[in-house]
Amino acid sequence: MHCYFSGDSEAPMVDMIEASIDNNLAGITFTDHLDLDYYHEPNRFDLDIDEYRKCYEKLTSNGMYQNKIEVLWGIELGLQPHLAARHREIISTYDFDFVIGSTHQVDKEDPYYPEYFEKYGIKGGVRRFFEVTAENINAFKEFDSYGHLDYIIRYNDEAKKLPYEDYNDIIDDILHLLIENDKALEINTGAFKFGLLEPNPCIATINRYKNLGGKLITLGSDAHRTTQIGVGYDKITSILKDCGYNSYFVYKNRKPEEHEL
Repeated sequence: MHCYFSGDSEAPMVDMIEASIDNNLAGITFTDHLDLDYYHEPNRFDLDIDEYRKCYEKLTSNGMYQNKIEVLWGIELGLQPHLAARHREIISTYDFDFVIGSTHQVDKEDPYYPEYFEKYGIKGGVRRFFEVTAENINAFKEFDSYGHLDYIIRYNDEAKKLPYEDYNDIIDDILHLLIENDKALEINTGAFKFGLLEPNPCIATINRYKNLGGKLITLGSDAHRTTQIGVGYDKITSILKDCGYNSYFVYKNRKPEEHEL
């Protein structure tokens, strides 16, 4: 989840913690955005990691949430190949519990905005997104879990309708990269708040990851405000069990811990 240290959230960290307790969650991890060289709106996602850390420590160091909820600290990196060295420096400097790698930009464009699909077309835009995702992973493998793998379909109604088979070859390449490098696949239930009927990535991708030998999955609601906490969690257990999973993983000190679904 995210709080107001992310450029796209206004939620105080304390409010997200308290709402998570009210939602009966056993634990949460903050993963605020750092998207360096965000070309659409420069500096919008330049995370102040020091202040982010100070706020986290202030809220968690006094034991006020002990026996109520476990609160962990992480980051979501917007990957681009030319940022690999800077990202390595950042994660070696701070003691994150969890690092998500994500694709948010493609050739200096964010698929969130309609101009992206105007430039590439629907099928071309989706394929290019996955090609860049593979490039990102090849350039930087120091993340723990790859976030919302098919993020590209969230914001375009026509992209949502494309069959999995249109790009399953490039998705296979990505899944092989994750498995070969012991990286987790994030199951992002934030898709449900965008009107999708499946998580990100879609069920076909989750099944394929499982069939290829993928064992590490992480769960995230991608909440940016209190009303989004745990969105889709009423659906996700049955979906994952149908895909052959009985457990998921939580990263602490960059190490995966297994939990039963």
